[in-house]
Amino acid sequence: MTDKAFFPQVLPPWVRSLAAGVPEAPAGEAPLPAPPLGTVFALSAHLGWAVPPRPFELLFGRDEDNVNIPLGVKDHRISRCHGRLICHGSEWTMRNEGRLPMLFPGDTMLLSGQERLVEDAYTPVYIGNPREEVHFLEVRVIGGKRPDGEATPEDETTVPVVHKLSRTERLVIASLAQRYLRGLSYPQPVSWKLVAEDMQKLPDLKDRGWNERTAARVVAAVRERLSAPGYKHRVYGLRRSEVFGEPLGNALNDNLIRALLQSTTLTPDDIKPFDDAEHAKVGQSST
Repeated sequence: MTDKAFFPQVLPPWVRSLAAGVPEAPAGEAPLPAPPLGTVFALSAHLGWAVPPRPFELLFGRDEDNVNIPLGVKDHRISRCHGRLICHGSEWTMRNEGRLPMLFPGDTMLLSGQERLVEDAYTPVYIGNPREEVHFLEVRVIGGKRPDGEATPEDETTVPVVHKLSRTERLVIASLAQRYLRGLSYPQPVSWKLVAEDMQKLPDLKDRGWNERTAARVVAAVRERLSAPGYKHRVYGLRRSEVFGEPLGNALNDNLIRALLQSTTLTPDDIKPFDDAEHAKVGQSST
């Protein structure tokens, strides 16, 4: 397949996340064509697009009739055209044309009028007031270098190493990392008390006697496993001997969370069970 075979296109409704790479079609659905290097995928809660490298601009914002990707359509804090993805040859940049800043991984902010390069691979972008409502835009650029021109556009995209977590481990760490996953500014891990309370809200796990110590032990076990010398994809900064400063426990957990976010092991979808449990609780109390 040549680059010309991949045209700008709206993503099908079954595409719900870009965190794990180019989405694979479920049974019975037509697969996406193989994207050439430099293709950008962008997805909001409403709609997504895929565009190969060519002169093109993808607009996103509140005015769903006049942007490519609607985002925050009922939130007046989001500008009608809050930003745009712009292709410059083989590279993509993101420009903020709204009032609210955009929050990128690592707590970096893109302020109104600023423009920055979108790195190859996966970039989650958060927009909104953390105290009220935050909107989420996923961006993935298909990147990589071709060795001596031998590779072809059909090459599979290399995705980050995703660390294996059990369901319980994933939920405990997602609760601990909820400020990061919700895109809050200068996030820190929440308290063990709050993690235990979150776990007690989940119908199938609430009977395990959750408290601050049990939650902390789950996370400590994950840190130990991922930092073990024999672990193939060892993560550094998870052991006391590798970190300086206080509070030490917070630094270790912050390093763990950031490593899981950067590897896309942890994504915003991982806090959905807690949101669903809270909504169910509110619904029951109102009946």
